This record gives sequence, structure tokens and C-alpha cells, in this order.
Amino acid sequence: MTDTAPVTSATGAKLFSPLTIRGVTLRNRIGVSPMCQYCCTDGLADDWHLVHLGSRAVGGAGLVFAEATAVTPEGRIAPGDLGLWNDAHAAALAPVAAFIRRMGAVPGIQLAHAGRKASCLPPWAGGARIVAAKDGGWDVVAPSAIPFFEGEPRPKALGRGGIEDVKQAFVAAARRAVAAGFAVIELHAAHGYLLHQFLSPLSNQREDAYGGSLENRMRLVLEVVAALRGVIPADMPLFTRISATDWMDGGWDLEQSVVLATEMAALGVDVVDVSSGALVPQAHIPVAPGFQVPFAAAIRERAGVMTSAVGLITEPEQAEAIVASGQADLVLLAREMLRSPYWAMGAAATLGVEPAWPQQYGYAVKRHG
Repeated sequence: MTDTAPVTSATGAKLFSPLTIRGVTLRNRIGVSPMCQYCCTDGLADDWHLVHLGSRAVGGAGLVFAEATAVTPEGRIAPGDLGLWNDAHAAALAPVAAFIRRMGAVPGIQLAHAGRKASCLPPWAGGARIVAAKDGGWDVVAPSAIPFFEGEPRPKALGRGGIEDVKQAFVAAARRAVAAGFAVIELHAAHGYLLHQFLSPLSNQREDAYGGSLENRMRLVLEVVAALRGVIPADMPLFTRISATDWMDGGWDLEQSVVLATEMAALGVDVVDVSSGALVPQAHIPVAPGFQVPFAAAIRERAGVMTSAVGLITEPEQAEAIVASGQADLVLLAREMLRSPYWAMGAAATLGVEPAWPQQYGYAVKRHG
């Protein structure tokens, strides 16, 4: 039972048309992007997550993603990261997923491992620099012993056993996500975190089956995709977030992203969530409204897979143009959802669609304007 009803656009606004992916139907093409909150204790969700994510579901989004959720304690970006490495984490997340459903949205979760970008402070306390073990941090791992910042301690290069442990941690976390009631899983292979580190030749200088050629650098991501597809329900959508380019010569780029997206789609990835950058600190990124949308469009066309567009999407007309023109199948908003949890309601009104207010609000809003 939900407190809201799906809304069909009477004006032809594509942004407010339903989207069915496997056995899940989104009420519209608006999603809340995963956004780290850095406020957990031992990885456990609390009332903050219920209110933070629940308010965006109340606000009319079709898909609401929980933040990057660490599959191991060592995979956290910072000590306050959300976790899913034990059953207590799943139990804490279950009410959050249930409330999102009650509000008519689809609950999603992003599974992640930070690799060499782990063991950091939250942004408001210092950010991306690694915290030493003596100060509450931990040893970090990566495909190769190359630190993110020059002069930092070198990460430990994962051996074959460590790689297998990472794969199994993703599998175990996916099972817990299903048990907690999430309806969509997203694999995080972007933003310079562990799986992206394996993809890029700037961070992966291995000489074994997981390094060197494009085929080898894609191997871990594809193995994790196949493993997740094998344990989650057949009707459950699987997304993967990638950085389409490192914005650096000699790094990961769009051409490689098209190959990866094609391979992932063949293994059962339903949507490629297309972001960019964050692998190396010296990259110069031409940030502007919708600057990553062309990557989503290219991957959608050339790899034949659904995509979501992210990055400085702030205006209803902008979001409508992206999906109506076929550049992406849905849009995910981050900072704009922080500024305006009810963004989807305002977008509906702007585009001539009746907003899907919860009944607790709707009678008053409709009566008094």
C-alpha cells in the first residue's frame, strides 16, 4: 500500500512517463542520486537516513538511491559511511526501504568499495586525505600500489585472494540489499573508487589477468556484474555507475566506456549510470550544466543499453529535454535534491503535470494552492 498514486502526464511530458526495467516500474524518470552522508556509526543507518531518503520519496522522485554503501569496513570512504557487510546493517536499512516504497517510489542502493580513496575524513573535517591508522584510519587496498595523492602512504596491491574476497563481499552485500527490501541495486564503478581503479590504466599497472589490456582491466567489474546478476532476483534491475572519462590523456575514456557498457549489458546490466572523473586529483573537468549528458547519450546509442544522466541537472525543462530527446532514459539529481527535496513536485507543475502529492499533503495543497 502506498500513500500516493502514479501520475500520468496529460501534456506528453516524457519526464513524467513511467519507466519499466525488468520487473520494476518507476512512476517517472526522476531519480535521487546516491549521496554520501558520512553520519553512520559502525555503518548503521539511523533516523537521518529515514528522513533524508524518505523526504525525497515524499517529494515525488521515482527512484531513490541510498548513498554509496560499503561492502567491507575497509571499503568505506570515511568512518561514517553506510555499510552492508553484516546482517545488522540490512535490518537497519529495511525501514528506510519500506518507507520509500510506501511513498510510491522505488528504493535503490549503491554498493561500493573505495579502494585507495578509503580511510578519509568527511568533507567538512578535511576530506580526501588518508587518515593514518593511529588516528582512526585503516590500511587501504588498490589494484596497484599507487596512492591517490602524491606523498600519501602507498595502498596495498590486492593479490588474487584479495580480489576474490572483494567479489564475495559485493555478492554478500547484494543478498543483504535484497533482504532489506531494496528493488534496485547499483554497482559503483566510478569516481575513482576500487572498481574504477581497476578499469583505468592510470591507477592499474598490474601485469596479471587483471591488468594491462582493456579486457584484463575490465575483468573484475565484469566478474562482479556476473556474480551479482547470479544472486539477485531475475526481475530486479541492476545498474552500474561508471566514469565515462578520467579527463586525462592516457586514462579511461569514452571509447573504453562503450566497450565496457556493451559487455555489461550482455551480462545483465540494465542501466549504465554515466558520470565522469574523480580518478586523479589533477584532472581538469569542464564543469557546466549537463556537461556529462553527451556521454550518456553516446553510450546509450552505441552500446544499446539504457542510461541515466547525472551532473548539474537542475531545471525541469533541462531534465525533460534530456529524456525527451533520447539522450538518456532517466535523470538522477544530487545537489539539487539537497536544495529542494520536493523538486519533482515543482517540475511536474512547471511541465503541466498534476503533482503526485501524498494524500496527507495533497488535500491541503490542492485546496489552497
